[in-house]
Amino acid sequence: MTTKQIQQNYEIARERYAALGVDTDKALETLQHTPISLHCWQADDVVGFERGEAASGGIQTTGNYPGRARNIDELRQDIDKVLSLIGGTYRLNLHETYGEFGGQLVDRDQVEPKHFEGWMQWAKERHMSLDFNSTSFSHPKSGSLTLANPDKEIRDFWIEHTKRCRRVADAMGKAQGDPCIMNIWIHDGSKDLTVERYRYRQILKESLDDILSEKLTDMKDCLEAKLFGIGLEAYTVGSHDFYAGYCSKNNVIYTLDTGHYEPTENVSDAVSSLLLFVPELMLHVSRPMHWDSDHVTLFDDNTRNLFSELVRANALDRAHIGLDYFDASINRIGAYIIGVRAAQKSLLQALLEPLPTLRKYEDEGRLFERLALLEEEKTLPLGAVYDYFNLKNNVPVAEDYLRVVEQYENDVLSKR
Repeated sequence: MTTKQIQQNYEIARERYAALGVDTDKALETLQHTPISLHCWQADDVVGFERGEAASGGIQTTGNYPGRARNIDELRQDIDKVLSLIGGTYRLNLHETYGEFGGQLVDRDQVEPKHFEGWMQWAKERHMSLDFNSTSFSHPKSGSLTLANPDKEIRDFWIEHTKRCRRVADAMGKAQGDPCIMNIWIHDGSKDLTVERYRYRQILKESLDDILSEKLTDMKDCLEAKLFGIGLEAYTVGSHDFYAGYCSKNNVIYTLDTGHYEPTENVSDAVSSLLLFVPELMLHVSRPMHWDSDHVTLFDDNTRNLFSELVRANALDRAHIGLDYFDASINRIGAYIIGVRAAQKSLLQALLEPLPTLRKYEDEGRLFERLALLEEEKTLPLGAVYDYFNLKNNVPVAEDYLRVVEQYENDVLSKR
């Protein structure tokens, strides 16, 4: 499409939405300034730069598409390419294993802020903030249990690791003048039936109490639940019930990863419940499949419903939006952009919903009108508004990014 066509389509869309009382310019302004935290691990299949080994311990990346980032320079190059193709505001989410260790093996209980100073400078140059994650998987001491391990030596190793990660996150927050969101996810569980469900959860609670006892001012903690891990299908210590209770009691941010629930489960329904009891939400926007999670985010019902609930609850200021998937079966740069655009379109659709009218219908008991408008809004010209958003950001519109990604694959990725 030409620039003129995109602008004309937008004007038509703006009038159509205005007829329903929706201000598209205001929606675009909100979309522009709502940050999305990109996950560094899509570019290298969650390998990191500690041991150079494939992910293990509750997670697994499948596929061997060529072009995986093999070092920090290639990872940063790929992320820069992604940033050049997407509009809006972004953060970068790092796992602990993505530090600059200078070719030395720095074990997880020895990590320090100095190992991420390069990332802090890199992010500052791009006017981005960093988020962070402790990393309990892919390590000789991971096993089936880390923070919930009855073995004190192993448990203390992971407690120290997580404490040090919080200090790294705090240093990031200080450097960027913006709190770093530090996520804790552990794979702890059992492959088959266990009679120690209570015991492991009691240990995990005590470990978290110890970890979070150190008060830090420039980071925010969040805890992430999961339904099961690969090889740990029968029991997960850090379940939804466990973390919902822990976060509610201790005023901790709850991480809602949409890939960590049954594919048929209405995860968005958890938003309104959790927001009544926890201070904020961290969203890891992903896509579940049967017996796996963390597929590339799509503009599907689950993703749209998630953002609709956030906007309906007027909770964008209490939510941190991030992506979390790792697909090694397709072009990794393309996977990034598909997921980002899906999240942005879902948020934009939520912002363009004629919510005052829908609420009025509901309050007046006009349920036919409510349902009819919910159906009609599905085919409103959202695409024209999103095309205009990308045009304003001087990034490829619609499918135009395909050619750019293909060229990058030919020039860069295929030579790795």
